[in-house]
Amino acid sequence: MVEEPISLHRAVMARDMSAGNIRQVTFDRLELGAILTVYGRMVAAGEWRDYALDFLDEVAVFSIFRHASEMPLFRVEKRPTLRAKQSQYSVIAAGRVILKRGHETAAVTRWVGKRVPKSPNPKKEHAVPAGFFV
Repeated sequence: MVEEPISLHRAVMARDMSAGNIRQVTFDRLELGAILTVYGRMVAAGEWRDYALDFLDEVAVFSIFRHASEMPLFRVEKRPTLRAKQSQYSVIAAGRVILKRGHETAAVTRWVGKRVPKSPNPKKEHAVPAGFFV
């Protein structure tokens, strides 16, 4: 017997929580645009291959992967509670080292853009190994 999947809204309401009480941090369109611009250039350069988005109660996370089966290379985090103290955006490396903090998404991700070539390198032709017949 196949059951109908429960939508997220109905599941939340089933826990006796009103939709107004759910606090979730998200990236807005401009923030995602700045992150995805850098991400797109790195994918075109062949350095990154996958990403994941997590929207939690206190933090929104954009995780960047070289391969889907690995740990994230970088995480771009948005923590609004740190807006006044340190800054709400940070780039964190795989070893939990904070590489950059800032008050704007574009400023935080700018350091990655300096490493990216302006146009992707042409694909190198692979040499045929000795003894391999085509």
